[in-house]
Amino acid sequence: MIVPMTKYSFVLLSSGKEEFLGKLQELGLLDVTRSSKPIDEYSTGLLDKAGELRKHIADIEKDNFNRDPEYVRLRESLAAEKKDYASRLPWGEFDRKAIDGLAEKGLRMHFYSVPEKKFDPAWAELQPLEVISREDGTVWFVTVAPEAGYSFPVAEIEGPAGTAGECFEAMERTREAIKIRKEVLSDEKKDIPALKEEYAGLLNELDLHLAKASGESAAEQMLTLIQAFAPTENDATVREALDGMDGVYYMAEPATKEDNPPIKLRNNWFARQFETLTGMYGMPLYDEWDPTPVLAPFFLLFFALCMGDGGYGLLLIAIAYALKGCKGEGPMGLAKHWRLIRFLGIGTFVVGMFLGTFFGISLADAAWFPESLKKYLLVGNIGKFPLQMVLALAIGVFHICLAMVIKSLLYTKRFGFKENISTWGWTLLIVGGLIAFIVAAVAGLPADVTKWIIIGIAAVSALAIFIFNKPGRNPLLNVGAGLWDTYQMATGILGDVLSYIRLYALGLAGGMLGGAFNTLGGMVLGDHPTFQWVFFLIIVVLGHALNLAMSCLGAFVHPLRLSFVEYFKNSGYEGKGTGFNPFRKTVKE
Repeated sequence: MIVPMTKYSFVLLSSGKEEFLGKLQELGLLDVTRSSKPIDEYSTGLLDKAGELRKHIADIEKDNFNRDPEYVRLRESLAAEKKDYASRLPWGEFDRKAIDGLAEKGLRMHFYSVPEKKFDPAWAELQPLEVISREDGTVWFVTVAPEAGYSFPVAEIEGPAGTAGECFEAMERTREAIKIRKEVLSDEKKDIPALKEEYAGLLNELDLHLAKASGESAAEQMLTLIQAFAPTENDATVREALDGMDGVYYMAEPATKEDNPPIKLRNNWFARQFETLTGMYGMPLYDEWDPTPVLAPFFLLFFALCMGDGGYGLLLIAIAYALKGCKGEGPMGLAKHWRLIRFLGIGTFVVGMFLGTFFGISLADAAWFPESLKKYLLVGNIGKFPLQMVLALAIGVFHICLAMVIKSLLYTKRFGFKENISTWGWTLLIVGGLIAFIVAAVAGLPADVTKWIIIGIAAVSALAIFIFNKPGRNPLLNVGAGLWDTYQMATGILGDVLSYIRLYALGLAGGMLGGAFNTLGGMVLGDHPTFQWVFFLIIVVLGHALNLAMSCLGAFVHPLRLSFVEYFKNSGYEGKGTGFNPFRKTVKE
């Protein structure tokens, strides 16, 4: 599948370009393109306004109330009130006026707090003493005495400014004020779409102004305009990093096909190994489809049929694990593709065994191969034609039919049904007709029923191909276009199907050449071998090594041709996209 992308548009002073690009390089998540334009007083004003608006939007999106002065003041007040409440709580409720009235009588209340272990009840004999509370190993108490001649063995503490109840009421009022302020700030979220639209408008106005500005501007500064793409799944990480950069103004929005974003593919553990082949042809456009999930199994099957030898499959598996152990890229850079080679080896072994060839030996004729397994070999004829050739053509027909169905579905998604009536007509005629014929043959339908089914399919297809292929256009032009399509399809489809005979021919040639080396080696060995074993091994080993190399080359090139030409042409795949190449630091090994 094609990974969804987010487009980022950046505007920054050219003086900070290198630093910014360095940060993007460290982030390593964006595919970047850039250009520069002259800056003047008007564009500077737009830039400053856009920067303030971007910060305001970021604060609202993050619920960043701590940048609001009133909210910060209320939070600080609440924190102070909580601390004050904790200090007042042990003293309980009291009448402050009564305490202040003691001064008129020449008395003063003194406040103390000591650990339980240090509290001495005998202190009551020194001064009138009253314990207010005991909690968590601490004793809070007061004394009342005249100012003159007062002394006490414990250091006095400052008394509470009021009761805990009064402080609690103040805390509740502050909490309510905070709640109201948060609601006011949260309501601003409703304005985010409008604010973003205003922000985008500023950047668009700036872009338009810079586009009109003369390249001979006398301004000393330049603006760098950067467009980048990153997978949407990385939005949170990218935005967090960008919001932490000063002097950078950006706009993020989902990428569209008009943006022509770079393409990143995501496939399962099997198809992922074949993404290299998709890239060899060209990455899909953003509104296309990823052909890799279909290309992977068919390329594996085609490769195995072209190799056609189970023994060579075992050699490829061995080569794959040898490449896995190589340091660096290995010979011809193949080490990184060892998993792909392993899959190709496994497929070659399985298919080669069914085709009945093992290191050039025909298993159908080998006395040592179990008779019970020979019935599963795909050897023999169907009528006058070799079974393997018929199988290759049948695979080709299925491959092309699948391509036509995919083209109809994907083109309808991309361009709409109205623009693809003719495409559906050809799919119905060829694929539908073929399915109807097979079902009739398997189910044993009467000839008359089969005839009318085929006539019905042909009639509907003809209307789609010749009459309604372009609704609203002159019918004569539609007929002419239909005739031209008919000529192209008649000549193209037949040639495409016949191309799949190469799957049979290459496998047959490889098997025959491997058998020839075995025969030549046997002739050298003779009936009474002595030192002839050396020459036998040289001929067989070198012969099969040469045959393996030639077979691998053919088995790689020809399946690619069947995929890139026959399949992609009939499936409508364009492959004009560019691969996702994130801007990151190169790691030196």
